[in-house]
Amino acid sequence: MPLSQKILIVDDEEDIVKLLKTVLVKEGFEYVYTASSAEEGWIRFQDKQPDLVILDIMLPDGEGYDVCKQIRSVSNVPIFFLSAKNEEIDKILGFAIGGDDYITKPFSPKEVAYRIKARFRRTEAAPEENKDEHTVKAGPFELDEHKFELKKNGEIIDLKPKEIGLISYLLKHPNRIISKESLYDQVWGEESFGYDNTVMVHIRRLREKIEEDPSNPQYLVTVKGLGYKLVLGEQER
Repeated sequence: MPLSQKILIVDDEEDIVKLLKTVLVKEGFEYVYTASSAEEGWIRFQDKQPDLVILDIMLPDGEGYDVCKQIRSVSNVPIFFLSAKNEEIDKILGFAIGGDDYITKPFSPKEVAYRIKARFRRTEAAPEENKDEHTVKAGPFELDEHKFELKKNGEIIDLKPKEIGLISYLLKHPNRIISKESLYDQVWGEESFGYDNTVMVHIRRLREKIEEDPSNPQYLVTVKGLGYKLVLGEQER
């Protein structure tokens, strides 16, 4: 029976990617996407919104750890690290930044496929209350972090990944003033040099999607000289 879950493989070793994809398809996964660099991996993640990511640590243009941080800023999808590194510290780091599994090269592609299936079975069998842990409700908004989806009064709002990251952090800290620097650090996870304009542009785009009148915002307000505040009633979780 074909499996509907989408899988993204990010690895620059062509032979490994081909082998993994072949085995996953044989095991029933119809939607297997690939990328060979950190940049392409992040683009493909945003485009395909996979249900699980297999992520190599050493990539030609950066580290898989950085891609993991980008993904974790907007999504809780399972991430399986691939690595030739077998040191305990590397595994600990992988789990610490948000990885769900750590597979050391060389490996059995069939074992990887079974680990993935086991992960999906656990997710599907999870009680409904555990799934609610990925949902943040506040005011008219409901954010499903697992599905990458925001609703306002029950209607889905189409947001880009960084906009999801922003609204996620703001929804978890309603009615509090959050500085631009804090927002940048939480959502982008990089050094804050030049953050001011980046945050302003994304806040403006977010307002255009969640406000009735973006020029006179009701929810996402500016606190002059201090930052931004998401004005809502009491938060539910």
